[in-house]
Amino acid sequence: MIDPLPSDIFRQGQMLNNTYEIEGLLGRGGTGEVYRARNTISDRIVAIKALNSQFSANDAYIDLMKREEEMREIRDDAVVRYTECSRSDQGQVFLVMDYIDGPSMSDVMQTRRMDPRELLIVAHRVAQGLVAAHGRGIVHRDLSPDNVILRGGSAERATIIDFGIAKDTAANARTVVGNEFAGKYEYAAPEQVDGKAEKRSDFYALGATLLASFRGQIPFSGSVVGEMIRRKQMPLDTTGVPDPLKALIDWLTAPALADRPARAEDIVARLDQYLRPMTDRRPRTAPTQMGPKPKRRSGLIWLVMPLALVAAVAGAYLTGSFDRFLVPPLPMVSPYMLEARVTEDGKASLSGNAPDAESAAKLAAAFASATGKPAPDGALMLADGMPAPTWAVDAAGLLGAITGFSDWSISISDMTARIEGLAASRDGAAAVDAAIKRWAATSGIAATSRIVTGPRHLASEAVAAVVAPFASCGPLTQTKAPGESYDLSDTVAIAGGLASAKQGGALQGALEAMAGDRKVRIDPILLNDVLCAVHAVMPAVPPGGLSVWMGYGDTGETNPTGVFRVGDNPIAEIEMPDGVVDGFLWVVLINDTGGNVFNLLPNRAQEEHAVARIGTVADGIRAVRVIYSATEFRANPELISFTVTPQDVGRAEIIAIVSKEPLFAVRRPRDESVASFAEALGQIAREDPGNITAIATRLLDSRP
Repeated sequence: MIDPLPSDIFRQGQMLNNTYEIEGLLGRGGTGEVYRARNTISDRIVAIKALNSQFSANDAYIDLMKREEEMREIRDDAVVRYTECSRSDQGQVFLVMDYIDGPSMSDVMQTRRMDPRELLIVAHRVAQGLVAAHGRGIVHRDLSPDNVILRGGSAERATIIDFGIAKDTAANARTVVGNEFAGKYEYAAPEQVDGKAEKRSDFYALGATLLASFRGQIPFSGSVVGEMIRRKQMPLDTTGVPDPLKALIDWLTAPALADRPARAEDIVARLDQYLRPMTDRRPRTAPTQMGPKPKRRSGLIWLVMPLALVAAVAGAYLTGSFDRFLVPPLPMVSPYMLEARVTEDGKASLSGNAPDAESAAKLAAAFASATGKPAPDGALMLADGMPAPTWAVDAAGLLGAITGFSDWSISISDMTARIEGLAASRDGAAAVDAAIKRWAATSGIAATSRIVTGPRHLASEAVAAVVAPFASCGPLTQTKAPGESYDLSDTVAIAGGLASAKQGGALQGALEAMAGDRKVRIDPILLNDVLCAVHAVMPAVPPGGLSVWMGYGDTGETNPTGVFRVGDNPIAEIEMPDGVVDGFLWVVLINDTGGNVFNLLPNRAQEEHAVARIGTVADGIRAVRVIYSATEFRANPELISFTVTPQDVGRAEIIAIVSKEPLFAVRRPRDESVASFAEALGQIAREDPGNITAIATRLLDSRP
């Protein structure tokens, strides 16, 4: 880590989103900074890339950051893993990814030249990462020595970082960001200079990176733009580079797209041949014995024995019997890895190591059995370094333990494994968890698992179907609109009237049974038979900005709880935005103790109830008084006012309704029975359902 500056975006010890604690600064660039941080929940060390304030408000850079976050679905050990894209309280956009501990290829270039075989191993590893990235439609566009990290200093664990956003960390490298191009001229393919980038552009950058690391210096691409464009049309100078590295670089960096590899898989296949060559088995001409025959028998016997041995050796050589002794050793890797994944859309991926072809075939077969899809060609790299004799068998067994699981990932590193997955039901999750435990009991690999119960996307229509039978006291609302769905992190919240707490518990249980690991929250208004009768006929319409305010008549202060004690004088107003001027307002007070309804508006004191002509407007809010103070009542006995008495203890509800046309054809009596009002309201809702445009309710709770 490097020394902090007062101008740094974050400071040591700062907490981001109540999760990530900044430990120090790893690097600075022209657009932002990279920090090391710790996830205080999982204790995992991560890297956080943050944009400077001026770029955090730039849509072009935000788009690059969002594109980089799309890499989070790629699970390949050769590609850095992304977690999330977020914004700090101060407004800086930042990206969370795995912390890769090790030098970059550009760091190594400052101290030494990498040898050819080491670079072939790096190329094999990076090509495998490009297979994974290109398979998801992601083109890196800025592959260069500073974007390839040698995890733990090992070529066998080379990891690609920095997908999507340009930065300037390599010595003398010029990074350009535009609408179409983000890359370094020294490593960019010819077509990128014209603002075009595709998968084969990454191959050119890989070849240029290998050449720079072999020579220990950045390729010269010109000092001015015109010279750069001209040089990009010429092959790179690979004089002095030994084969097969030279042949690989020439192939990757061909100026013409058609002359480069078509796919990253083709690069992996060729590197397999380079790293594990077989001895040439072409027929050879046996040597002819020259000179006269020996004259002495003893000499003949002395010659026959060596010639017989030579003949045997020559025969074995010609038939290829010695080939296994002539094959170079497999590359040594550490840690030994296996990565397997199936996404919810059915895409499957596999990568990792195997000690031999037979083990690779068994792992591929287990993967195919678990996913129903064949293993990709070249997915497993033969390598030494297997940490235990039973490692490959145990890894295949873990793949077998999750058969039938539709959305999952497995990551095995040496003798530890992590399993993550999504089960369609709690029973399914329990079955998979039990299978993993049985496997772990006989395996030498230690495993941790996180099985989440789905479904991954829960449709609001499915929630509505479960809620509908409980809506006996009127409509129950949810937070998602029709056509939307709940993600795994969402809470399923239901609001509305219910007849009892027992009914609320039953609804909670029914939703939890289908919501998986999502939180379920029921926010019921418990209604007795009187209130329930009215709610049952009310149409399901939103408040539309309508609300009920309550306060104390003697002071005018707000009562936020709606709870009043004996002796209190409640007052109430209906509030709405002053921009609402169309329609008519009808307000009632339902008394659950007496079982009657008071029509608060319109009434004898205020027959006018067209929204545009009632109430007072202040600060953008139209307020219409419907329950008055004792002082106002004494001035006008036609107004409705009351003081809570012991006989009033109980609950009442204020209901405000806005309609396009007057709700009822005639003014209703000052008070009437609940049955009478409910019947009239139900008839209106059935005969003219579009007339009511907004409804707001609030309980008035009178207590001793």
